[in-house]
Amino acid sequence: MMKYVKLGSSNLTVSQVCLGSMTWGVQNNQNDADAQLDYALAQGINFIDTAEMYAIPPTAESYGKTESIIGNWLSRNAARRKDIVLATKIAGPGFSYIRDGSNITGANVIAAVDSSLKRLQTDHIDLYQLHWPNRQSVHFGQHWPNDIQHSQLECEQEKAAMLDILQGLASCVQAGKIRYCGLSDDSPWGISQYLRLSAEHNLPRMVSIQNEFSLLHTKDWPYLIEQCVHENMAYLPWSPLATGLLTGKYLNGQRPQGSRLTLAQRHGLFRDTKSSNAAVHAYVNLAKRHNISPAQMALAWCAQVDGVTSTIIGATSMAQLTENIAAFQQPLTAELKQEINQTLRQYPSPF
Repeated sequence: MMKYVKLGSSNLTVSQVCLGSMTWGVQNNQNDADAQLDYALAQGINFIDTAEMYAIPPTAESYGKTESIIGNWLSRNAARRKDIVLATKIAGPGFSYIRDGSNITGANVIAAVDSSLKRLQTDHIDLYQLHWPNRQSVHFGQHWPNDIQHSQLECEQEKAAMLDILQGLASCVQAGKIRYCGLSDDSPWGISQYLRLSAEHNLPRMVSIQNEFSLLHTKDWPYLIEQCVHENMAYLPWSPLATGLLTGKYLNGQRPQGSRLTLAQRHGLFRDTKSSNAAVHAYVNLAKRHNISPAQMALAWCAQVDGVTSTIIGATSMAQLTENIAAFQQPLTAELKQEINQTLRQYPSPF
C-alpha cells in the first residue's frame, strides 16, 4: 500500500514516492514516459516532479522537452490531471539559452511560469520551485570548507532579490497559475530568509525543499532537516541512488551502455571517487548478505529517515521503475538498519 503525507504546510497530500522525470527527452522518449506515468499512477504515486531545464544533460536542444512530454500525456489524459500533484522548477542563472543566463527575478518567474504552463498543457502548477538560488549553491559538490566564500555575499542585495522573487510568485498564486511554492538546492540560511520575508510581507510561504540526499551524501542531516521538521516544510530528497552509484552498476569503472554516466555531466563525475566506490562496495555486499537489491536498500533507507517527506526516484527502464517503487513496500529490518548505520559511519562523506 502506498503511503501518503502532507506536503509541508500546504493542503496537498502526496505519495511518499515522487516520480522524477529528468531523463524524458534524452534517455527516454514519449512512449517510455507514457508507460512510466501510467505504471506509477497505477501503483498509487500521485506526485510528479519536473523542471523547465529538463531533459538532462541540460542543453539548448533538450531544454523544455520533459515538460512538453508530460504535457502531451496530460493532453491525452485530461481527466487524470486532478489526481496528480504536479511540480516543476524555474532554472537559476548560468545557462545562456535560458533567459540569457540571468538571475531568477519576479519578472522571470512570471514569464517562466507562463512558458511551463504552455509546455505542460495545464492551467496550473501545484508546486513551483526555485531550482537553485541566484547565489552560488552549496550543492553539486561545493560543500567543502572554502569552496564558497560566504563572507563575500552582498547579503542585503540577496535578500532584496528574494523579496522580488516572492512578489513574482505571489502574482502567479493570485492569478491561479501556481498553488504553492518551494525551494531546491538551497541552504538553511536560504530557507530562513524566505520564511522571514514571507511572514513580514504577507507573501507565499515556501512549503518544501528538494536537495540531494542519499547514503553517499547526508550533509542535510541533521541541521537542514531539523529546520524543515520544525518549520513544517516538506523535505524531498533527490538522487537517493547517488546518480545510480548505489545500485553498484558503476563499480570497478563499469559504464553500462546508455547509462547516465556515459553522458556528458555538467558538473563532471565528482561523485565517482575512490571513497565513493569503497562505500558502494560495502553497501552492495551488505545488501547481498540481507537478500535485498542494493537499489532497494538505499531507497528504503532514505524513506525511513526522520523528516523525509517524499523521495524523488527516476528510472530509464520499466524494470528499474518497478524495482524502485517496490523498495518503499519493503521496510528495513532493525538488524539491517544497524549495519547500514555502521557502514555510514565508515564512509560519512565519500564525495
